[in-house]
Amino acid sequence: MKKRLLGRSGLEVSAIGLGCMGLSHAYGPATETGEAVKFLRAAVDAGVTFFDTAEAYGPYLNEDVVGEALQPVRDRVVIATKFGFKDAVPTAGVDSRPSHIRAVAEASLKRLKTDRIDLFYQHRVDPAVPIEDVAGTVKQLITEGKVKHFGLSEAGVETIRRAHAVQPVAALQSEYSLWWRDVEAEILPALEELGIGFVPFSPLGRGFLTGAISTTTSFGANDFRSTLPRFSVENRAANAALVEELSQIAIAKGATPAQVALAWLLAQKPWIVPIPGTTKLSRLKENLGAAEITLSTDDLATIAKALLTIPVKGDRYPAAMAAMAKR
Repeated sequence: MKKRLLGRSGLEVSAIGLGCMGLSHAYGPATETGEAVKFLRAAVDAGVTFFDTAEAYGPYLNEDVVGEALQPVRDRVVIATKFGFKDAVPTAGVDSRPSHIRAVAEASLKRLKTDRIDLFYQHRVDPAVPIEDVAGTVKQLITEGKVKHFGLSEAGVETIRRAHAVQPVAALQSEYSLWWRDVEAEILPALEELGIGFVPFSPLGRGFLTGAISTTTSFGANDFRSTLPRFSVENRAANAALVEELSQIAIAKGATPAQVALAWLLAQKPWIVPIPGTTKLSRLKENLGAAEITLSTDDLATIAKALLTIPVKGDRYPAAMAAMAKR
């Protein structure tokens, strides 16, 4: 597996990481612990060194399984986790008080069975706590050796700059894919200027860009995609045209639509490291294969034209979730 540096932080990770959330949270019943551990260790064997989790995934379950799986190979991997929700429950609201950040760090270290968190993200911005206080608290944790690097998630440019002035931000994690590109206008230029890496979550559009989801796909009661406007039947029908364009490029390259979508992200900047999530080893290996695909100038031009002529339909979140993501 090829490696990439997250900005100027010195943090080197596999060019494609693994979003672990789906093993425990949001996309249906949690994977049985033994199977999840087996899967995560297979990911290490396949070359993944960058694993993304959070106390809110479960809650807590995901950190437990990641810790169990990666403890034997701890020095070979980079583990990212997150703080910032009350009681680790996103619907309960945000909480980035310094005392809470410290409490989450201590609890996460125990669940992850480690003595340090490689990358500690603020999961969502807390408007009640100055970002300088957040960055200062993480800076203290770094001084104490409990955290190695500081990250932000879904933060705006002003917040990123203010945080970075107190404690250098190693990486920003936000949604970015062929069907959600809002970060291109302001976020990516600011990250490049400041030397901050970028970690796109949902780089496959929560599975839609793989081509495996159609208008007839049904989502279980525990699958949060059933609540997302972009996944309504009518919007899925409209957005299928973009997947068809990806499919045509994929066929010509002997690849899959998912691989083309990930290769497109990798082609945007050398400090971008997507973290597609999956619970299936076959899908994991497919995703990792994207690191070996080079899109030509013509390929990128074809995709750019498709993005101009095929507008993506539907909001990515319901109104309340969207408001939290804009802070």
